[in-house]
Amino acid sequence: MNSKNITILVPLHELSPIFSEWFNKCVKSIEQANAKPGKILFICPKNNEFEDFFSKWECPKGLDYSIIYNDGKTDFCSQVNLGVESTETEYFSILEHDDEYSNIWLSQFDEYVKHYEDVDIFFPLVVDTDEQGGFIGFTNEAVWAMGFSEELGFLDNNTALKYQNFQVSGMIMKKDKFEEIGGLKPSVKLTFNYEFLLRATYNDSVIMTIPKVGYKHTNQRVNSLFWNYKNKTSEKLSQDEAKFWVELAKKEYFFTTDREVVYEN
Repeated sequence: MNSKNITILVPLHELSPIFSEWFNKCVKSIEQANAKPGKILFICPKNNEFEDFFSKWECPKGLDYSIIYNDGKTDFCSQVNLGVESTETEYFSILEHDDEYSNIWLSQFDEYVKHYEDVDIFFPLVVDTDEQGGFIGFTNEAVWAMGFSEELGFLDNNTALKYQNFQVSGMIMKKDKFEEIGGLKPSVKLTFNYEFLLRATYNDSVIMTIPKVGYKHTNQRVNSLFWNYKNKTSEKLSQDEAKFWVELAKKEYFFTTDREVVYEN
């Protein structure tokens, strides 16, 4: 099956008190999928805590995985970029350790890629939930609204400039295209997701949302990357700071290489 041509990247950062619970749910969602990936790569900081965790952890049978220990920068973008560099399949997907695939997502990719070979990125329809699993909303679905995009079901650059609510976690993307347009930019921080999609569409990447629920995203979980950033910098993200990061994304997407960015109040 085509899903065997996918490597799933699971970027890891730090071991929180409930890390094991979230992580095992994440891996179980791969185990229970109707189609299995070719490989799973866990990318984590090189430290004693993670080495000890994986020395005791047992991967479910039937899943092929490797661990990449990163002794450099371990932010989300850098972990994903390192994972893509180590990917040997044509496609890759990003699965956050506190998120889950639906059991149909990889098999849906198998079906759609047969008919849409020119698509560079397949988005799942994402269900956003709180920590308790309560429903918050949908992401990536807007392209299927009439008159929203230039072509129904596809994300284009003009639409991305006007509408920001798209999620790269869960996407299935061609490795070569990701590397061609420069990967994720660690310096963009809060809006790296948005900047990447602006850059991808600007560079003529074909992005399609498969209109099936394929991914569950835990939104703004305590100790998540966004939560940590917000609480380490201020009690509340100011309007000026939020505007800065959105405007930065709109300025940076013309450049394929990452550049140093400094936010000052």
